[in-house]
Amino acid sequence: MTASPPIPHAAFQPRRLICVGFRRWKQYNLAPILAPQAESLLFVRDAAAAARLKPGPQDRLGWWSATAPDGVAELARESGTPAWRIEDGFYRSVGLGSDLIPPASLVLDGSGIYFDPRQPSDLETILQTAGFTPEELDRARTLRRYIIEQGLTKYNLEPRGAACWPGAEGRPVLLVPGQVEDDASIRLGCSAIRTNAALLQQARIAAPDAYIVYKPHPDVMSGNRKGRVALNEAALWADHIEKDLSVISCINAADEVHVMTSQAGFDALLRGKRVVTYGQPFYAGWGLTEDRDTSGAAFTRRQRRLSLDELTAGALLRYPLYWDANRGAPVPCETVLRQLATRRDALEREGGLEKLRLGFWRRQIRKAAVLIKAMAG
Repeated sequence: MTASPPIPHAAFQPRRLICVGFRRWKQYNLAPILAPQAESLLFVRDAAAAARLKPGPQDRLGWWSATAPDGVAELARESGTPAWRIEDGFYRSVGLGSDLIPPASLVLDGSGIYFDPRQPSDLETILQTAGFTPEELDRARTLRRYIIEQGLTKYNLEPRGAACWPGAEGRPVLLVPGQVEDDASIRLGCSAIRTNAALLQQARIAAPDAYIVYKPHPDVMSGNRKGRVALNEAALWADHIEKDLSVISCINAADEVHVMTSQAGFDALLRGKRVVTYGQPFYAGWGLTEDRDTSGAAFTRRQRRLSLDELTAGALLRYPLYWDANRGAPVPCETVLRQLATRRDALEREGGLEKLRLGFWRRQIRKAAVLIKAMAG
């Protein structure tokens, strides 16, 4: 896979990037990536502290995720300061962000954020309006092949063995990936179906004869986040609950994937699987998915029909910022994907991947070490 030059993330570099309300550990992890995006990077506690800096049109205000801290959106409007909503990219790390592992990709969105369909995001605008060159689409195809060959996903943490589920023979296999139920993508992007239990029930109604596999989200299985469907409750609709294998192993063994807004639906699309959505994820509404609830505003806005390569180019090449921690510099998407695959494989050979994934107290000690470094910095 040949790397191409990275596309510049911003049209110009702001004078100051003023990030509001970031926890110390997040400041520690994100500062090296965010600092080159402006002439000066500042972290402040709240809107009052940001206002004392007198931001203006030459600056940027930044906050994490979709919802601005109290008063910051008003400050942006009143001062004429553009804002960036900041979030993890789609191929993030080897290990969980909730375990305080730093990201290798970020999204800096000036109009919305990809998982909030209430208004267009930069990604939606790219997918709706951008013209993709033949070279870009070829690069997207190569990128997609590499992701498939390497079995890459957002966290690259779980075993990638072949799935072998007793009782699945001769039946269509339907995968239901679980999500963190208090996640913003569900709160903002789902209406009728908003829980893992409801998603499982709908999947069973849609495919009464299918072999349904429920894959809990790794953040939930780790105990870091909410959303764990009690196993006996999940068993009312699922034939198998997969707690060990990677979601990629599950996708590879499935005929179709049913999701609310999970990135697993995007991973499944990359692998040519049928994807059924019950929410408004960024990859829905472009003619590539079967969308069961099209009442949301995003489906009204998304009028363009995309090819899989166009979706890949927009979501992975145009939208995120990729970062090489060793060089301390932005890099192309291809470089980060190679680094993730290399690091994951090395940890797997040494037994370190299992240590990264399992062991509650081991993970707490590792998180505490990050917190100590953050406080000292």
